[in-house]
Amino acid sequence: MGLAAAFFDLDKTIIAKASTLAFGRPFFDNGLLNRRSVMKSTYAQLVFMVSGADADQMERMRKHITAMCTGWDVAQVRDIVGETLHEIMEPLVYDEAAELIEAHRSEGREVVIVSSSGLEVVGPIGGMVGADHVIATRMVVDEGKYTGEIDYYVYGPNKAAAITDLAVERGYDLAECYAYSDSITDLPMLEVVGHPTAVNADRALRKIALDRGWPVLMFTKPVTLRSRFGSSRTPAVTGAAIGIGAAVAGIAWYAAKRRDRPA
Repeated sequence: MGLAAAFFDLDKTIIAKASTLAFGRPFFDNGLLNRRSVMKSTYAQLVFMVSGADADQMERMRKHITAMCTGWDVAQVRDIVGETLHEIMEPLVYDEAAELIEAHRSEGREVVIVSSSGLEVVGPIGGMVGADHVIATRMVVDEGKYTGEIDYYVYGPNKAAAITDLAVERGYDLAECYAYSDSITDLPMLEVVGHPTAVNADRALRKIALDRGWPVLMFTKPVTLRSRFGSSRTPAVTGAAIGIGAAVAGIAWYAAKRRDRPA
């Protein structure tokens, strides 16, 4: 039996909101967003939570976020996320997801977050919850600022491709791997592993999961990590997690691999 991993989508699977939009308030406080943008982000978050994210919703979300962040200074974004990470994200982590992450790690599996959200947001969250690797969308950066273009979009079939590439790199036996997601758009990601699970599934994914006999889970209890582990015992100090820097470094091989491939 080879090395195995558990692959987790992020939004509505590990956390109870859309990760990028959750930082709307600190982005506004630091001058990156105006009031109109905050209102649009709040509306997008509401739609996402109520109706889920099918292909059309994901495309609208992508356009909204890329337009929103065009011209932003990347270093400033990283600083804001780093400074507000625990305040914003800790209360959003599902207790059930935290338990699953702990269980997979205790059984010797690596934990990988695979998200269409941007790396500058997903990387620190991965470090916070104890992921071994993070695969996330990369934006094009020119002179330290986002251009509004996407270098690589971790969405749909690209998620499955990224998982397959990482499995080759790390030696995972995909038949022994697990994957968790809420969205029908992540069906390729779920199909590429031997143990797929639907979490907080939208209607289309729930139907497929039930038809195929996949487990269907409901995560309903966001809880702060401090309440789970205690103020002096967080995943980062128990050995069950990695630091933020290592979480981000976990995709460096992937970026290089994509750059080296012929067009």
